[in-house]
Amino acid sequence: MIALTRRPASSLVNCEVEYVPREGIDLPLAFQQHAAYCQALQQLGVAVEVLSPEEAFPDSVFIEDNAIILDELAVVASMGTTSRQGEPTLLFPVLARHRRLVTISPPATIEGGDVLRMEKRLYVGVSTRTNRAGVEAFRAIVEPLGYAVTPIKTRACLHLKTACTSLDNETLLVNPAWLDSDALGSFRLLHVPVEEPFGANVLRLPGGLLIQASSPLTRDLLEARGYAASCVELGEFAKADAGPTCLSLLIAPSPSGRGPG
Repeated sequence: MIALTRRPASSLVNCEVEYVPREGIDLPLAFQQHAAYCQALQQLGVAVEVLSPEEAFPDSVFIEDNAIILDELAVVASMGTTSRQGEPTLLFPVLARHRRLVTISPPATIEGGDVLRMEKRLYVGVSTRTNRAGVEAFRAIVEPLGYAVTPIKTRACLHLKTACTSLDNETLLVNPAWLDSDALGSFRLLHVPVEEPFGANVLRLPGGLLIQASSPLTRDLLEARGYAASCVELGEFAKADAGPTCLSLLIAPSPSGRGPG
């Protein structure tokens, strides 16, 4: 598995903020935290490719939002905020080495942080960044490939994966205050402690789960249920509504063993 990451730009201080109070970002500390994050990815079994910073795009470090990677193709996102609309095209040459590319265009919007994959089921958050037209455009692309798409309305959070991420193929970690848990079907749901609403954003990797150091109760909860969990400090990125999933775009080996073809 490869993780694409992008070094933070100095313009990160001008990032978009919607659901947390705006605070000053300590850039040297953000650079250190990003480097530690990349190291943690490697320690959990992922090959890391670090892309150059893009000063024109303050939020470009949050690379997950730029695409949705499936076995058969990569769906290039249509960003839900004006300041980010040029980001996905920067990834075309990189993504094209791994997958066939399909794009979604405005007025449909969809961001990778709103798409949660559970094997052939794709849950898509309807949020401030992903609209209903984006869900339907995505559905038209992936349902012929055998995927089932279920929209889920989010509330009080930026993306679906702020409120819900996978722990394994049967279990989801959820903050039920920020989405309709009933829409998640028959999966086993594990609720985060109410003291740690942002704890639901964890990154599932081959060597275990990566969680924010600011969620120790969530880590205890996961370890008590047998999950291997590693912590990383991401406080400067949390100031931009971000968590562990936001900072990387995971690309699993193609099942066919071939490139985009």
